Parts: sequence; structure tokens; C-alpha cells
Amino acid sequence: MYILKIKGAGKIPDYIQIRAENLSLVAYFKITNPKTALARCNLLDKKDEILIIAKRIGYGKIQPLEL
Repeated sequence: MYILKIKGAGKIPDYIQIRAENLSLVAYFKITNPKTALARCNLLDKKDEILIIAKRIGYGKIQPLEL
């Protein structure tokens, strides 16, 4: 899996994308509200780890996500 942080503009918030190995979209959510999206893709138990990584990476950078 991969994680990517998207910078919002103006009133649009920052978003996180989680993508599968083939880069298909698995989850897309606001950094401030990840619970619903992560529950839908069975990653809710990894929420804290994902948010720590998301806050560390730069905008527009894709990074491997090893959970």
C-alpha cells in the first residue's frame, strides 16, 4: 500500500489517499476526520499509525505504507 498527502486550497482541507499496490484508490479522507473512511476499508485499527505517517510526509509525496 501507499500513502499520499494532498494540500487543500483556501477552504478546501488537506486530504490523505491510501492506495493499493497497483495504485488503485483504497481510501480518501480529510486528515481531521479519518474514522469513517478507514472503517470502510478495514484499516480503523491502524488509524493512529496512518495519521502519524500522514503528518510526517510532505504534500504530493507518495510513500510506501507498511502496516
